[in-house]
Formats: sequence, C-alpha cells, structure tokens
Amino acid sequence: MTSFLDPFISFVSAHAWLAYLTLFLAALLEAVPVVGSVVPGSTIILALSALVPGGELKLGWVLLAAATGAVLGDGSAYWIGHRQQREILNTWPLTNYPRVVEESESFFHRFGTWAVFFARFVPPIRAFVPVTAGALGMPPARFYAINIPAILVWAPAHVLPGVLAVSALHEYAGLHHHGHVGKHIWILTVAAVAITLGLAIWIIRRRQGSGVAAAKSRG
Repeated sequence: MTSFLDPFISFVSAHAWLAYLTLFLAALLEAVPVVGSVVPGSTIILALSALVPGGELKLGWVLLAAATGAVLGDGSAYWIGHRQQREILNTWPLTNYPRVVEESESFFHRFGTWAVFFARFVPPIRAFVPVTAGALGMPPARFYAINIPAILVWAPAHVLPGVLAVSALHEYAGLHHHGHVGKHIWILTVAAVAITLGLAIWIIRRRQGSGVAAAKSRG
C-alpha cells in the first residue's frame, strides 16, 4: 500500500490544483441528495489533509476548497427543495430512499432550524437535510444563517485532525516529512476506519430492514 501512496503523494505535490479540485468536488457531491450517501467526501478530505504538514498542499486552499464545495452543494440542494416544495421528497430518486428521507424529516422536526447545523456532521442525513429544509419552507436567510457557520466549523473539523496528527507524528515520534511515513499512517488509518464504519452501518441498516420486513409480514 505504501508503494502506491508514495507515487500518489508525489503526483499531488506536482499537481496540487487537482487535489484542491478533488476536495471541492468531494465536499460538493457529499451534499447532493442520494449521491452524498455514497460519495466518501469526508474520508477524502480527512485523508488529503495529511498532505498539508509536508507542504504538498496549503492549509488555506484546502479549507477554502472544502468549504466552497460544501456551500455550493448544500445551497443547490436547498434551492431545489425550496422551488419544488414537498413534491421533491416524493420524486425519484428520493423515493428510493424513504427511510433516510423520513429520518431527515424527523431530524428537522426534532431540532428545527438547528437541524441544518447538526446535519453537517451526521452522514448520510447530511445529504438530505438541505433539500428537506427547502421542501419544508425554511426561509433562505435563515437557512444560510445556520448553514454557513456550520460549514465554517465543519471544514476545519475535517482538515485539522489530519494536519495535527501528522505534525505530531513528525514532531514527537521522530518521523521525517520526506519519508512520508506519517502521511501513510494517517491515510491508511482514515481508510480503515471509514471501511469499518461503512460496513457497520450497512450491517445495522440491513438488520433493521429485515426486522421491519418481518414485522410487516407478521402483521
């Protein structure tokens, strides 16, 4: 795996603009309904943040790319919901995800305006709450008043852990930046955690779905 990561890190160092574009698209697509439930945007952002301490990427540009993508993604989803109202929630492809749509509505009703803030940190609901907020008639000014501060917290929360972790490995564990060992450790850890969480969520939802189906058949 490290033999794969070394050329990748070198490529990013030589073509940093592609990494910033990837960060932007990861944050944007993660906010799109349905698409955001399968695009590992947070994982990509967390992993690429490891390239900041060594100078391959610049912290300011990483934060800007992630935040801008998230603002455009959330905003686009919100305006789709705002224009079509509740009709969008009963339209394909959202009709293929009734449970997540129901969860996002319940999340919105439970937390009200603050659902827009909290949803930024709760996948896969994150990809459905903006469109739900628009569909349920949340005013644009109120949406952006909550959404933009949420993104300004969300972006550093996804970027800084990698920066600090890799910096700490180099500073206190004696690892050198040119060896990329700290980057390898962080990127592989992020990938392993993401895969483990993904499998756990898939198993839980599968079991819940089987339980609901069994209850309906008994009824």
